Amino acid sequence: MTIQQLKYIVALDDERHFARAAEVCMVTQPGLTIQLKNLEEEIGIKIFDRNKVPLTPTILGTEIINKARKILREADEIRDFVVNEKNLLEGELKLGIISTLSPYLIPLFINAMKEAAPKVHFIIKEGYTGHLMRDLEIGAIDVAIMATPTGNSNLIEHVIFKEPFVAYLNESHPMAKEDFYELQPGDKTELLLLHHEYCYNAQLLDICGLKSSDKIKEQFTYDINSIETLKNLVRAHLGFAIIPQLSILNEAQSQLFKPFKEPIPVREISLVVSDSFSKKLLLEKMNEAVWNCLPDALKKDFAYKKIRWNDSPYFVKAISKVS
Repeated sequence: MTIQQLKYIVALDDERHFARAAEVCMVTQPGLTIQLKNLEEEIGIKIFDRNKVPLTPTILGTEIINKARKILREADEIRDFVVNEKNLLEGELKLGIISTLSPYLIPLFINAMKEAAPKVHFIIKEGYTGHLMRDLEIGAIDVAIMATPTGNSNLIEHVIFKEPFVAYLNESHPMAKEDFYELQPGDKTELLLLHHEYCYNAQLLDICGLKSSDKIKEQFTYDINSIETLKNLVRAHLGFAIIPQLSILNEAQSQLFKPFKEPIPVREISLVVSDSFSKKLLLEKMNEAVWNCLPDALKKDFAYKKIRWNDSPYFVKAISKVS
């Protein structure tokens, strides 16, 4: 027994005619007739007396049709409830964000979300990529803002923007006086990395053409988890760093950072949810809030596109680079 079959018998009761009922249900008349027959055979009861004109329900058929109408009303209530929940902009939301982005984006994002969804209470957790992916899968957090692609088929990724990397150099670096940075042979052994941020480090190693971090900075071992600490090490002439552009947002006058020459390395930043996440309107608001709070310098090469949903649970048109 299916909801669709119940819709068919209700339509037949309303129209008392197979052809008209089939037209209302937007199916062929043979298709509707077959479904009615299948339902009657399943429950072992004739719902309609086909020998009467117009078509007339049997005594038990009338009771079944009345129950079908009630079930269909309740199904509509479930649908309305789900739609309302998806569009609800209140309650609690657990948000995770990678530690290399959190200090720079969260202060901007919170102010934007206060305006967009003032009734939503955000619980924000800063963490490493691997930890956030695990937390999404087990339901410890609802949404994560992180670098993608994750390569995890259980997660849904909605791209917001692409963040360029910049080189952070001390005054004695050979490229310190140049307008743009190009990797120097001596830089490979001077690259400063973050402990535990394996995905982030892998991208930096790739930028520098390195296979691993085993031979970097043999003089000392460190366990650093902060981009701000990396910057201080650079200022102390203890290496050089490749850092995200948002991390120099408040250093516009500084001479320590240099943009890369083309092609500029970037990382993709996305809203990531589990495949069971349903609050689509809130996700759209978060997508818009993150984009709106970005500095113009970060948005100029990319076009904003809202998260758009079709009939499937998740569908997104990601940001594309403007040609």
